[in-house]
Amino acid sequence: MTTFTPSTAAETLATVAWAVAEDSPLEILGHGSKRGIGRPLQAEHTLDLSKLTGVTLYEPAELVLSAKAGTPLAEIESLLAENGQQLAFEPMDYGPLLGGKPGKGTIGGVLAANLCGPRRLKAGAARDHILGISVVSGRGEAFKSGGRVVKNVTGYDLSKLMANSWGTLAVFTDVTFKVLPSAETEVTLALRGLLDDHAAAAMALALGSSAEVSSAAHLPERVAARVAGGSLGSAAATLLRVEGFGPSVAYRIASLKDLLRNAGPLEEIAGEASHSIWRDVRDCAPFADGSEKPVWRVSMAPSQGHQMVLALRMQAAVDAFYDWQGGLIWLRMEHGDPEADLLRRLIRKHGGGHATLVRAAPSHRAAVPVFEPQAPQLAALSARLKAEFDPKNILNPGRMAPAAGSATLGPATEGAAS
Repeated sequence: MTTFTPSTAAETLATVAWAVAEDSPLEILGHGSKRGIGRPLQAEHTLDLSKLTGVTLYEPAELVLSAKAGTPLAEIESLLAENGQQLAFEPMDYGPLLGGKPGKGTIGGVLAANLCGPRRLKAGAARDHILGISVVSGRGEAFKSGGRVVKNVTGYDLSKLMANSWGTLAVFTDVTFKVLPSAETEVTLALRGLLDDHAAAAMALALGSSAEVSSAAHLPERVAARVAGGSLGSAAATLLRVEGFGPSVAYRIASLKDLLRNAGPLEEIAGEASHSIWRDVRDCAPFADGSEKPVWRVSMAPSQGHQMVLALRMQAAVDAFYDWQGGLIWLRMEHGDPEADLLRRLIRKHGGGHATLVRAAPSHRAAVPVFEPQAPQLAALSARLKAEFDPKNILNPGRMAPAAGSATLGPATEGAAS
């Protein structure tokens, strides 16, 4: 097995072209922080992009940043913070959940996995902020899409197409993202002691108000104690984040307090304490325990999520918490994993959605559909895209589906929201 470590786009192109000529599959890696997601790969060689690094353009006044695909996300976030800016979609760090170190993700991996965080409700995901890409397709051909300006509507938006493709269509060499100013003030309003159904109602009420809540999550009893170093205590915590200019935040928090005055005990959490809570919610810290207990990521209607979890608890030992107003559910199976079919059947019964197996032993990931199975029409479209971009199945073969040329994109809804 050979590991290729290109440091330029030209070297990346040459490596992929060689692999195509030799019919030799490649595993595509940044720093490997998400290597454990998806089916175990069927690749003889590795294309390691960890040396393809560096910010190539940053214009704070224009809200634009370009970087080589292997640039560590932590390095980019540090640079943005120095200028009072951020990636508003708040990309998750999968490292700790998968048993690795924090801060090892790359900017190319952000788009490949279409990452986002608790601010998804307001800011969207990586695909909503990408402006342009430079890539090498599975044909061994280099091409560009988009550009370095916010208003770019020329041709097909291949940048968004690549989101959530997990390296199965092309290898990123350079990406350009829109960046935004960081909020001056952040305050989290915590409601304590609510059951899941009451928490869902409270979050819906808050999100439907004029308070402009940017994030809403619910940590059931005992789960709350595993966030922010235990500072929340063990009582259930329903969290509402408000961001912006100081006077505006104060007014909106007061409005929320009045709106939810009968919901239960309320407390305000500000500054770094609030940052720490949402960072842990983003990174699924309650389940980052170093084990291989299966962890599922479920996306479904917020009004149905807690009902699905209740039905699942009747048949399996499961721990859970909720983000995105309850539309994103993190599940940890406590005593082994029930059949994937059981979880997906319950999701369909409660209005539909998508389930992705994020963490499990390799043998388990090889035995079940890790990504949500696609409808026949969408699977056929994905197969045609795979045939166009990677006809020899050179790039990350088998990661998203066992058969060559089958589904190579995440489900349409999950791809927009993951």
